[in-house]
Amino acid sequence: MTTPPLISIITVTYQAESLLERTIESVLAQTYPHIEYLIIDGGSRDGTTDIIRRYAEHLAYWVSEPDKGLYDAMNKGLAAAKGDYVWFINAGDRIFAPDTLSRIFAQAPWAEVYYGDTEYRTLSEEYMGLRSEVTPHRLPPQLSWRSMARGMVVCHQAFIAQRSIAPSYDWHTHPYSADLDWVIQCLKQAQSATHTQQVLAVYLQGGFSRKHLKRSLTDRFKILQKHFGLLPTLWNHLRIALRGAWFIAKRRKGY
Repeated sequence: MTTPPLISIITVTYQAESLLERTIESVLAQTYPHIEYLIIDGGSRDGTTDIIRRYAEHLAYWVSEPDKGLYDAMNKGLAAAKGDYVWFINAGDRIFAPDTLSRIFAQAPWAEVYYGDTEYRTLSEEYMGLRSEVTPHRLPPQLSWRSMARGMVVCHQAFIAQRSIAPSYDWHTHPYSADLDWVIQCLKQAQSATHTQQVLAVYLQGGFSRKHLKRSLTDRFKILQKHFGLLPTLWNHLRIALRGAWFIAKRRKGY
């Protein structure tokens, strides 16, 4: 296809007055011109909507109204999106560099899925390292839905999918980890996924899953069991636990 793809970047936000502007600026700084930007706010009562209004002329769509949680809001964004691709960069997170999208689409135009690494930072913006360095997760050289058997091996913020293969988030069944289910479903629909070999996003630790860690882990087990079966999921969780313990021990020794 010769027409440059349009990408819908969707930001979900709620009570994020101190975080939202850096996210917006990272999107508006992109050198790639074919972007529609959508912001879905959950009816914030702080200064979030004032920030959104300040940038309204640069937005294809925005709304501020109560929702039923993170993934309900993300579904609103999907429903409003018109782009060939969708990318969720939520409040506080940001696109890594101004030329990130230009490099992606110059490298491999019209791939079904793009993925890459993520830079981790604390809520106070202290640099933690790349996700592949500070967590046991390693990006597969060729990502497929079967790669997800051992958990979320790719960060949701570093995952871009064609809108045609992106389902709604099943937040009714999976209220705490619907992003894992969504990524698996996207990958099941895709013939292949393109490793961009670059850092795509900056992710602030302390988000939704971190705040609901126990429920999120339980929900993730149910998702993996649904896609891979009970016994393989039990076996893979044992491997995940052993890998995590090895990674922590390795970091403590300074390797």
